[in-house]
Amino acid sequence: MRKRRFFALALAGVMGLSIAGCGSSTESNSNTETKAEDKAEDKAEDKAVAGNKGASEKLVIWTLADDLKQFAEHYCEQNKDVQIETVVISPADYLTKIQSSMRGKAKEPDIIVAEPQMLDTMFEAGYLEDLNQDPYNAQQYAENMVDYVWQAGQDEEGIQRAISYQITPAAIFYRRDIAQQVLGTEDPEKIGQYFKDYDTILKTGETLKNAGYKIFASEQEMGYFSGESAWVQDGKLVIDQDRKDYMQLCIDLYQNDMTAYVPTWSTTWYQAMSGSIPVIDSTTDAWNEEQMEDAAASGKTTEVFAYGLPSWGVLTMRDNVGDLAGKWGICAGPADGFSGGTFLGINAMSERKELAWDFIQFVTTNEDTLDWWIEASEGDVVSWIPTIEKHKEDTNEIYGGQKLYEFFLEQAQEIDYSNITKYDKVISDAWGAAINSIKTGEMTKEDAMNNFYDTVQSTYPKIEIDRE
Repeated sequence: MRKRRFFALALAGVMGLSIAGCGSSTESNSNTETKAEDKAEDKAEDKAVAGNKGASEKLVIWTLADDLKQFAEHYCEQNKDVQIETVVISPADYLTKIQSSMRGKAKEPDIIVAEPQMLDTMFEAGYLEDLNQDPYNAQQYAENMVDYVWQAGQDEEGIQRAISYQITPAAIFYRRDIAQQVLGTEDPEKIGQYFKDYDTILKTGETLKNAGYKIFASEQEMGYFSGESAWVQDGKLVIDQDRKDYMQLCIDLYQNDMTAYVPTWSTTWYQAMSGSIPVIDSTTDAWNEEQMEDAAASGKTTEVFAYGLPSWGVLTMRDNVGDLAGKWGICAGPADGFSGGTFLGINAMSERKELAWDFIQFVTTNEDTLDWWIEASEGDVVSWIPTIEKHKEDTNEIYGGQKLYEFFLEQAQEIDYSNITKYDKVISDAWGAAINSIKTGEMTKEDAMNNFYDTVQSTYPKIEIDRE
């Protein structure tokens, strides 16, 4: 079966924790995302300064993730006359702060960092420098960059305005020991066949349920593989059969007790990566510590077989698998998807554009830097093809000795970015809310769909909508 090409752009990384360039599913429970943000709590800006105080040149970077602090320190180790101030801003405040600064024609920050779902807003507002023009000539790097990442950094006219140092294709992260016990194999290619399409996933879920396991922590794990075509085509809202099938998959997984009812980013979601967790049902709030303590006191436990995560999940799981290190594997999901990614652009009003460009090249195209980053990050997957090719034979013992760079490059090269539109975030969130309302019985399918249509129509009144 030919794999379909699906996409889920990330929300701003609400729970960065140990991941590099984080993101989360858009087609997920919006209540869960709100609770994740509440858990994270909006923190004050985190400012770090690298380099010598007496440096003759200075660079200011605004970002959402801590990665750029490390890159700044590494750059200043090699460029003693440069000082870099890196300001990490909470995701909830980030875009608003950027917009406020740019509308005031601020010359700082010199480098603006963004995740994919923010880029169109920045492009349309003219915040980011044209990197195709002299002296940048960014197109010289295009053939060595993973295609979808390169396209994501272009505006509607094809002008390069941002570049990312990482790729974030999605995959299924699964327990090798459970796979061997229940399915008779732990081989990634063979396990991938158990996730090849929605119908097969349901059958796999039933098999695991009968063996005492849960296929996923929650149906949210499928959010990275959640739709085929662009949401909007020729000015019309498109809901193809695959999206309808995806909706039914989520409902069936939830209502047939195939998941652990543990939402993404909750404490128990992390705990399941290292082994057993309390058995709960759909009425239990996994965010409620008292309810989870009561569930634990019952002594009933279960284990989660698989997670759906982008490549940054390698790092998330690395820090949480505990004694199960070596017992996890990674295989392809039912479709090609991605989420998140850290893109760097130059403030169009910066007075330090030459230095800013030198730093961006250092981070995204310098092979020595990227070799260093692979080691420093302990598993982040870079977007520079020659570097991935160089490391394609590297194995990761936490994942049973798999060659993850080779695997994720193959997944990334299947991604077709042309289906991404500026409407995706709002529409996908509304679709996820509709699924949540139906699966929990809060609304009938008809009412949930009408609510979905109303949300899209009120947000984008020019989109033509045929209500079914």
